[in-house]
Amino acid sequence: MARRLKNVTITLDEETASWARIEAARRDTSVSKLLGGILRAEMRQEAQYEAAKQAYLAQEPGIHRCRDQPLPSREELHDRDRLR
Repeated sequence: MARRLKNVTITLDEETASWARIEAARRDTSVSKLLGGILRAEMRQEAQYEAAKQAYLAQEPGIHRCRDQPLPSREELHDRDRLR
């Protein structure tokens, strides 16, 4: 099934428009397809982040760690020099 496309008008400063034209040419595509791809990638990334956040928040409260991995010692937790 063909995806329906929607025309959108955007306004860019000259430097950004120039970059978009050059980048589209480098990728052998149109500015429209280039920007559409960038926006789709951003949309997917945001959706993945939200899904991961929801999965994390749905967990039972408590300590989350890998199996067979010991908890850090008190000294490791309070090692200020390591944080600098």
